Amino acid sequence: MSEFALIRRHFTRDTPGALLGVGDDAALLQVAAGEVLAVSSDMLVSGTHFFPDADPYLLGHKTLAVNLSDLAAMGAKPRWATLALSLPYRLHPLSNFPSQAGARTNESLHDLEIYIDDVWLERFSAGFFALAKQHQVDLVGGDTTRGPLNLCVTIMGTLPAVQALRRDGAQAGDEVWVSGRLGDAALALAHLQGKVVLSADELVACLPALHSPQPRVALGLTLRGIAHSAIDISDGLLADLGHILTASKVGAVLDYAALPMSDVLCSHAEFAQSCVLAGGDDYELCFTAPAMQHAELLRIAQQLALPLSCIGKVVAGNGCVVHDARGASIQLKSGGYEHF
Repeated sequence: MSEFALIRRHFTRDTPGALLGVGDDAALLQVAAGEVLAVSSDMLVSGTHFFPDADPYLLGHKTLAVNLSDLAAMGAKPRWATLALSLPYRLHPLSNFPSQAGARTNESLHDLEIYIDDVWLERFSAGFFALAKQHQVDLVGGDTTRGPLNLCVTIMGTLPAVQALRRDGAQAGDEVWVSGRLGDAALALAHLQGKVVLSADELVACLPALHSPQPRVALGLTLRGIAHSAIDISDGLLADLGHILTASKVGAVLDYAALPMSDVLCSHAEFAQSCVLAGGDDYELCFTAPAMQHAELLRIAQQLALPLSCIGKVVAGNGCVVHDARGASIQLKSGGYEHF
């Protein structure tokens, strides 16, 4: 199948939100008066960000979801996306796909080949477009080439410039909040890497956080004019909150007991601290807001049917301190995922 036939078959859809979509040298986008365009790119690399035998439908979902999460952290309304794919030359039937049910070790990953054929692309694009439809995102262009399996999305959204949720707006006295639950994705990954053994029921409970994260777009839009700063948690709570603190030139004190964790994660106490503080892959929002907005944020949580947890406060100074139930500081060997 040629490059252009592949694009026509799997990635060409109507684009009512664009003047010109897929098929030309560039997309043409009309931004409404008084709005700015928020643009972000994220790449997922086989063997680094996902297992070579990942379910293509879930991979299509996650490829877009991690980018939508960036827009959510800015308070932007998603509008358009481009998709660049590097695909392996050798194609294998999807029926030969390895099972994802059991635990895997790091060593076994090097023995796996990537299985891609027309059915793989059909399922990948179905997962991608299902989430795109949910958030009214138009795929307006991209690129394909031969190579190791890499997936790169550039996402674009609009918002009023004065309402952007930036990293540099945190103020001493703000409360620190997070959405959803933290650590389940890291625990599921630890199981798949053979570092911990979860029961079948525990794995079923944790895997969705890893394979199909839900971008908090509605929350990001609602936080406009309420939150002082925000970021999405991709590399771990401490690492990503640290970006806010550095940009805002402030510090933070967190209460470990306030961190939202599942019963499954709590039952694996030896992994809980590292997963919830530094595990990453959560794609929840971490944000700061004035204490006077506390009741309003609890109302928003109820309105969106999304748990929001106040986990600490912003203080003058720098760095982040996490206190356990006895008031002692928690020390971790790693503050989050390092890309290099």
